[in-house]
Amino acid sequence: MAELIAACNWQKVPNGVHEAASRFPLAISPYYASLMQRLDPGDPVFAMSVPQGRELIDPPFLSDDPLEEERHTPVPGLVQRYSDRALLISTTICASYCRHCTRKRVTGQRESVISSSRLSQAVAYLRQNPKIRDVIVSGGDPLTLSEEALEKILGAIRSVKSVEIIRIGSRTPVTLPMRITDELTCMLRRYHPLWINTHFNHPQELTPQSSEACERLADAGIPLGNQTVLLREINDDSRVLETLFRGLLRIRVRPYYLHQCDLVRGVEHFRTPMARGIEIMNVLRGRLSGLAIPTFVVDVPNGGGKIPLLPCKIVSSDSSSYLLRNFEGDHFCCPEPLHFL
Repeated sequence: MAELIAACNWQKVPNGVHEAASRFPLAISPYYASLMQRLDPGDPVFAMSVPQGRELIDPPFLSDDPLEEERHTPVPGLVQRYSDRALLISTTICASYCRHCTRKRVTGQRESVISSSRLSQAVAYLRQNPKIRDVIVSGGDPLTLSEEALEKILGAIRSVKSVEIIRIGSRTPVTLPMRITDELTCMLRRYHPLWINTHFNHPQELTPQSSEACERLADAGIPLGNQTVLLREINDDSRVLETLFRGLLRIRVRPYYLHQCDLVRGVEHFRTPMARGIEIMNVLRGRLSGLAIPTFVVDVPNGGGKIPLLPCKIVSSDSSSYLLRNFEGDHFCCPEPLHFL
């Protein structure tokens, strides 16, 4: 980290960078910093990690909490925006703080772990609301916690009989893969059915170390998904995402979501037009197996939830048939079942 700071020559950085670093949390693990191939914003790892003056662009439609998680927090530390699932903020600590983070109002501002009293409140709420069958343990990054602290959380959730599935959201396999130890995976497998969604954004993050971390989790019987954020000048290119998604499948990680960048402060320079994402998805449909294609979604403001964004494939329709367009632009007529006509 010291070498990175020295090499960047912070006395000569553009105006606004120091202010961006003081306004939004900054931390880069030595491992993740080592993935930078050059020290300028043209490098994807540098751009996702190092403050830029462009983060101070602040149009009125951006906010600190665009998904209104705080409005959907029935008890401290537990967010519920859907009837059947809830999200537990287990910690505000990450191994590295991403410049595009949606929850930067929480993560890194004051590093902490969920207290015993808050965990008890969350568990009591889950027991009182048996419709919640799926709990996502998030943060911050839960896998930065010690095995003991994380097991206390998982054990508390697993004590609620109506909770069927536990998910963990973690970027640790990307930013600190050596954290994925045999001891950690041995503990995690005691809480099946348990899933992990990680967060690779660029092929540069696919390394022997991150691959080994994901394969260790997969060998413990933990299904792995990946949530990529579409980021301008980093991965808004079908060839880059094709390489990433192929690489993820090779290490047994299923591309799950491609997210349109949320409307959080500090990310305007990362945001891409939605049409660009739809165009990329159309290209990928012709190049990749369905197993490698995520769902392109926008998590709409004001707590409206995720909405899939799909290329429009229906050219026209009537009571007897649909005229459809494939990824190459060719048209095909598909008749409706006769018994419905």
